[in-house]
Amino acid sequence: MEPFKASFAPVTDSHTRLLILGSLPGEVSLARAQYYGHPQNQFWRLMVRVLSAELPSEDYESRLATLRRAGVGLWDVVRVARRVGSLDAAIRDHEPNPLAEFAATLPALRAIAFNGGAAAAIGRRQLAGLEGVALIDLPSSSPAFTMAFARKAERWDPLRAYLAPQPS
Repeated sequence: MEPFKASFAPVTDSHTRLLILGSLPGEVSLARAQYYGHPQNQFWRLMVRVLSAELPSEDYESRLATLRRAGVGLWDVVRVARRVGSLDAAIRDHEPNPLAEFAATLPALRAIAFNGGAAAAIGRRQLAGLEGVALIDLPSSSPAFTMAFARKAERWDPLRAYLAPQPS
């Protein structure tokens, strides 16, 4: 039986307005200990567009700092699971992260976006009944999801609205 694989710690702070939830890091991301570490994953390209800002190309910690400054947080819906390879369809025996409890610790949270169908299916179950926070399903940034980048980007563009300053 394949061993359990675990998600990373959340990347958030008290200013997080938008939390993007993936399913479970893939093999390359796990090996690099980086969210969206596969070079063909389009996450970082999509975030450049959403933020209308460049992200440091090589320095992972600087990329994360840029996301935090913009009010973007990252985490995964799955805490641990068995999986051979990197495909979401291969996730077995998963235990979810405590998403509702965690969302309650983020005072500025306005939206939670699910990066892909598996993240949405698992995450929406965990967040049923959450009030005052928009839940948004996104096409996966994974290279395994073969939608054209321009179409993915159009679906990710509305995230900008949750990062804009709130009217007082």
